[in-house]
Amino acid sequence: MLLQSVIAEPETNGHPVFKWVAECLYRHSESGKYYALVKRGGKQHRKSLKTTDRQLAERKLAAFRAKIGRGLTSTRDRGTTFMELAQEWFDVAKTRLKPRSAESAKCCLKQLNKHFGLLPVRNITTAHCREWEKNRGASVSASSFNHDRTQLIAVLDYAVKEGLMLENPARTIARRKLPKGKIIIPSKEDFALLVNTMRSGFQAEAGIELVELLAYSGMRLAEATALTWGDIDFERNQFTVTGGVHGTKNHETRVVPLFPSLRALLERIKAERGKEITLDEPVSQIRSAKKAMGSACQRAKLPHFHHHLLRHFFVSQAIEAGVDFKTISAWVGHKDGGVLVARTYGHLRDAHWAEMAKKMTFSVS
Repeated sequence: MLLQSVIAEPETNGHPVFKWVAECLYRHSESGKYYALVKRGGKQHRKSLKTTDRQLAERKLAAFRAKIGRGLTSTRDRGTTFMELAQEWFDVAKTRLKPRSAESAKCCLKQLNKHFGLLPVRNITTAHCREWEKNRGASVSASSFNHDRTQLIAVLDYAVKEGLMLENPARTIARRKLPKGKIIIPSKEDFALLVNTMRSGFQAEAGIELVELLAYSGMRLAEATALTWGDIDFERNQFTVTGGVHGTKNHETRVVPLFPSLRALLERIKAERGKEITLDEPVSQIRSAKKAMGSACQRAKLPHFHHHLLRHFFVSQAIEAGVDFKTISAWVGHKDGGVLVARTYGHLRDAHWAEMAKKMTFSVS
């Protein structure tokens, strides 16, 4: 059987576009490229070998046939649906995901099941993935689309690993570019107004403490709320960021200096609690100050500041103090040596340098 009868290619001058060359190997008469056509388990598998070299084509064909052989050794039910496999993948994956990441993945799978759920996994093709991309991509933001895409690829990678598919058709889907949002960084005056407004509004002291803890340490919210008194070494003037049970974002602990404002805050909290503090007791007595911050921002007519902006505030203050990007990145837990800090906050450094340069007014005359 010629390949053209399988893929219904037209003829050229009455001759087949694809010509048989050897067992399972065909050549396109116009482009000269070689193609593989292999039949296994009652199903035909075809693939462009992307070469016009006969010897290279034969080596690629051998690898393709071996891959098909491995792919069809799966003993699991080949009628397994996407929904069934997705649940199986999730049950395994959630053990290594943080709670928020697991919840996010669960929501993505719920959306994916609307399109792929009842399809047998082995029957999912690139066309199915393209159709999903067209329908889903038109209705959600780039961020949501990329999250769904990541989970789709993960589930179908699992299908390949389990021998239900030869290749992952979802890997042909490109990520959508995210629009660059402008970061609103609180100034020193904004931060002072926020804290003072929270105090004057009789907000719970625990909320104010968490806001200051975030601003003076540069920690992420989950890292700050997981900080215990045992992580703080007043004698060595340093503290350790562990992220608690779920770990930090990059799953690495880091040791950071006790900055003067942070040390003063911790000493004040310790003194005000007026009781024996155990080492495993969290420094912050609450896990979120979202409502307290929102209320204070509204009363003070400030922009809507949230927890993560306090991390930006910390970085901006470090830059204005003249701390180099590499050191700042180590303090806040980046592993790129300062690249992200430079890309995100470089304009702040440039503006600060320009202001400092205005002070250089000396001259000979």
